[in-house]
Amino acid sequence: MAVLSDPVSDFLTRLKNASSAGNESFTAPFSKMKAEIARILQEEGYIWNYETKTDGKFPEILVKVKYSDAGEAVLHNVKRVSKPGLRQYVGAGEMPRVLSGLGVAIISTSKGLMTGQKARKAKLGGEHIANVW
Repeated sequence: MAVLSDPVSDFLTRLKNASSAGNESFTAPFSKMKAEIARILQEEGYIWNYETKTDGKFPEILVKVKYSDAGEAVLHNVKRVSKPGLRQYVGAGEMPRVLSGLGVAIISTSKGLMTGQKARKAKLGGEHIANVW
């Protein structure tokens, strides 16, 4: 197995690929950051649920992808904004709006991971992790 330089980007890519391929679920190596991203995606309605599997040698996160009644994926695209080589930070007043409010910005603040809208209401800035729509 290859060493990943950006595990969060790998998780988001697996999510995007699973939803566009029509897969029911996917697994990825577990981390607290990925679990928090999955929690936000579940709260916002982009995935059905997620769970941590610890029965193997290494813990994994199992994510169940959500589809509409017509069979179309709810999640259309994911874009990683802040990368390990170029971090992107935003202040509370300059919080990004994704697709005029139709998407979600995921922000890492001092109070934990939250959506851009919640960070704006709490008057917190932080690292702009990803955009989801």
